Amino acid sequence: MQAAPVRAIPLPSFSDAFRGFESLLMSGARRNAWTAVLEDRRRAKDRVETEHVLEAAATRTP
Repeated sequence: MQAAPVRAIPLPSFSDAFRGFESLLMSGARRNAWTAVLEDRRRAKDRVETEHVLEAAATRTP
């Protein structure tokens, strides 16, 4: 009976492991940055709408 051949799988180098970890972290950072951009746009839109309402209320005569 012969033993099955063993295939050596090289371990990733430190730089490869670090690159993979960095990629994982940066994907989360990009997602968080995009969420922040969308939130800023929503706040800007709300601010403009509020400004229009206040201007309309100020120009109304009782």
